[in-house]
Amino acid sequence: MPNAETELNYHNSFQLLVAVILSAQCTDKRVNQITPNVFKQFPDAQSMAASSQEKIFELIKTCSYPNNKAQHLFEMSKMLIKKHKGIVPPEMDALLCLPGVGRKTANVIRSVIYNEPGFAVDTHVFRVAARIGLTKKAKNPLQAEEQLTKGFPEELIPKAHHWLILHGRYVCTAKKPKCELCGLKNFCLYNKRQSFSKAKKA
Repeated sequence: MPNAETELNYHNSFQLLVAVILSAQCTDKRVNQITPNVFKQFPDAQSMAASSQEKIFELIKTCSYPNNKAQHLFEMSKMLIKKHKGIVPPEMDALLCLPGVGRKTANVIRSVIYNEPGFAVDTHVFRVAARIGLTKKAKNPLQAEEQLTKGFPEELIPKAHHWLILHGRYVCTAKKPKCELCGLKNFCLYNKRQSFSKAKKA
């Protein structure tokens, strides 16, 4: 994945934040179908904060959990105006104070927008890292994040996050991983276990 980057469409930091909030338990493909109309009406925090939760809901209702996300987006945009002059902050603590923003979302913003070493851990990253052997007995995303952050050179962390996500989406899938196509199979603990199991049965 030499050109590893987010598959979410956006034009500024606010729009990426909106897209990432919408992407929770929803595919990037679906989010990219929803956001053009959202961004047309709400290109920045000022326009969204001046709107209403109900109007936001109408634009995102085909997304998962639209009621919660509409509330989060409306409150988030108002907080950006009130506390950050409409600008998405780079600091982890400030991002985590925004409605709808957890560590994964905050790390996406920090790595994609600000090129900071924030390792966002979603289901793909969590699964792939454990399978390959990049994490060991991580019980939750925070433990995985801590182990991955220690394991990668700081300058590679923003890209490494996307390497693992894309690898999980297209090669190391949750069901029936495409091990025969994987360039990491010679280093992968999961593949070694599978090969050992097949050899044992034979």
